[in-house]
Amino acid sequence: MPSETAAASAVVAPAPRAAPVTSRAAFALKWGASVIQIMGYTATAAGWTPWNIYLFLVGLLGWFTVGVLWNDKAIMLIHIVALGAMLAGMSSG
Repeated sequence: MPSETAAASAVVAPAPRAAPVTSRAAFALKWGASVIQIMGYTATAAGWTPWNIYLFLVGLLGWFTVGVLWNDKAIMLIHIVALGAMLAGMSSG
């Protein structure tokens, strides 16, 4: 039968580490990009063209970068498709 000290040491969780710089950068970037996209929605509602498009592009590129930092292919895919759709719409007039 194992000793009590061995059982107790197996339950102890490791001390939390500070978040790596990449994690903190991604956290700041995702919130910044989210706020900028919300500003893009607001600009669209107010009819502030082309500022709404510029805001959406900045927010979209920010979220794409978050996907790269997290190595999250779903986030990268949805934002690269959205970027393509926006560029196609902008080029068609």
